[in-house]
Amino acid sequence: HFEIHPLNTSLAYLFIYKFDQSPQLNSSINLIDGWALFCPSTLTSENIYTYFINNQQTSDHQSLIFGLRELNSTEIIEFCSNNSSVNTYPITDEKFNFTSNYELRIYTSGCYYLDSDNNWKSDGIVVGSLTNHYETECLSTHLTTFAGGFIVLPAPINWSYVFANADFMRNKTVYLTIICITLIYLLLMVFSRYKDKNNIEKLGVTPLADNKKFDQYFYQIIVFTGQRVNAGTKSKVQFVLSGDFAETQVRTFDDSHRKIFQRGGIDSFVMAVPKSLGLLNYIRIWHDNSGENSSASWFLKYIIVRDLQTMEKF
Repeated sequence: HFEIHPLNTSLAYLFIYKFDQSPQLNSSINLIDGWALFCPSTLTSENIYTYFINNQQTSDHQSLIFGLRELNSTEIIEFCSNNSSVNTYPITDEKFNFTSNYELRIYTSGCYYLDSDNNWKSDGIVVGSLTNHYETECLSTHLTTFAGGFIVLPAPINWSYVFANADFMRNKTVYLTIICITLIYLLLMVFSRYKDKNNIEKLGVTPLADNKKFDQYFYQIIVFTGQRVNAGTKSKVQFVLSGDFAETQVRTFDDSHRKIFQRGGIDSFVMAVPKSLGLLNYIRIWHDNSGENSSASWFLKYIIVRDLQTMEKF
């Protein structure tokens, strides 16, 4: 449904439309599905031009695009004053600006009935041309319980009224709510960034500080600390790794850039040795209780050692 309310009721308009694409109309292109002339003589009692497209015409389409042009004085005389010309429409290749404002209302309506499965359907019912935004006319080909459906676009926001009544004293609750939500959001964003940074640091792999630059055989050692209370430690942790071919000297777990062996933590290290240790037999690991208070002890959950050359896991 289209309703146009011209602020100057002496003006006339050409209305064209096309389903699913833009309409075009000039001396060389006629790409429209329908048209109408809105002449002053066709105004309703409320000074409104109306145009209606029923649901049978729109059923196989996804969209409708329309165009509206104001007629010039010559066209008004030719097409609106002469009744014999109402079956043709004015065509021009010139651009024409609107000389007066108009108000436009567009809405859709439908007629539906309940089928045997208690679902609403519209086949066999056509929306009548007498439908307006107060009532719906339904033309049915079968005797069923039916009802009208109506969709209206949301009312536009009057921004002039909004800004005129936007002072703080009259809207304390609104402003305080927005300020509190914004502050909470900023605090959570800072906290989340801090935690993300910590998590990124935990994901790193640390070369052991006592690695020698000439050692070219590498093992990855992944240490899992338990979840129980006071499971983490700040004590100095050392180990010896033994295999069929050799065993390491006393090596020390250390990281100068981040905390290691925290409760529930997973710490990954790379150890360099002169040559392969062979098939690994055992790891002997201990700490010196140098941590203070509850950080002296340590609950080691388990250790994974991977030979980075053969990718064997122990």
